[in-house]
Amino acid sequence: MNLIRTGRAAAVLLAGALALAACGSDSNGSSGASGTSSGGKIACQSGSIKASGSSAQKNAMTTWINTYQEACSGATINYSPTGSGAGVQDFQNNQTAFAGTDSAASGDDLTKASTRCGSGNQAMNLPMVVGPIAVAYNLPNQNGLVFNPSVLAKIFSGTITKWNDPAITALNSGATLPDATIVTFHRSDSSGTTDNFTKYLTAAAGSDWSFSHDKVWKAPGGQGAKGSDGVAAALKSTPNALGYIEYSFTQEGGLGVAKIDNGAGPVELTPQNASTMVASAQVVGTAPDLALKLDYATKTPNAYPIVLVTYELTCQKGLSSSDLGLTKSFLTYIASSDGQGKLDAKSGYAPLPTDLVSKVNTSISSMS
Repeated sequence: MNLIRTGRAAAVLLAGALALAACGSDSNGSSGASGTSSGGKIACQSGSIKASGSSAQKNAMTTWINTYQEACSGATINYSPTGSGAGVQDFQNNQTAFAGTDSAASGDDLTKASTRCGSGNQAMNLPMVVGPIAVAYNLPNQNGLVFNPSVLAKIFSGTITKWNDPAITALNSGATLPDATIVTFHRSDSSGTTDNFTKYLTAAAGSDWSFSHDKVWKAPGGQGAKGSDGVAAALKSTPNALGYIEYSFTQEGGLGVAKIDNGAGPVELTPQNASTMVASAQVVGTAPDLALKLDYATKTPNAYPIVLVTYELTCQKGLSSSDLGLTKSFLTYIASSDGQGKLDAKSGYAPLPTDLVSKVNTSISSMS
């Protein structure tokens, strides 16, 4: 397996205190409860916190952190997009105030996170970012190719190897596809994006996918790239390439984005179609934990089926006094109408459904 590395650092610190306009009457606080004030203004908290994890939400975090720090001159928030697995470990090891993870922490991971929060305290998964996962390709003069779960499973397991395979051409009538080998890329690091993509294949492709789901890529063949940046760079630099990547990383252009036939016809990847998918999700966590169960095999018309939900993993109770105020204030902001409003088509994300936002705010309010 070849490892593709970009010139960018694997861990990018999104930090800095941009001293513009301080806001809110709580701007000098360093701990305690603080949220979004009436009128949508940020109720600022000062201090410095560290967080790490999901690279899928990197672009959303960049925007949110810049906006928060521009409003709150005394705040510094450092987010390192090291990948979901590394982020959860950092949080468990008490190195960060929260972790971004593209699969809700569960089982032993959630137990260890709760132990980090202190005796009798509970860690909680807070869904915050809907990130459609694009099936992206580097194939000149081809727009809006269509795939279904069976064909994708066969491509990524190595059963289908050519772009002009009859199974692909049958889904793309009128397209002239080359007699070229498909170069597939997957994440080389532990990744919630991989976990969600393989959850989709496991649920929707049936016997055509026999590798179940995992944060670590299990199928043979293909080439690995580290982080979302790495996969994007590999796809753009490799002719005839195909891979899975968060939609936000296709916004710079240069890659085709496939439509997915979920059984009710081809569905274009749009924020609205991704939100349609998430709106039917079930909350399976025990409050204040809001872990979701997504129906990846949905046949709902206009529901784009390959999505991930990035969660912020933190303590309901048990954060240090130096971390609590800023963490709670920042999470309150990103769950606000202004914060979620930044997750639009231009950003490559989709906002949380309204009823889910209400539950998230209730959980954040319980932090102490």
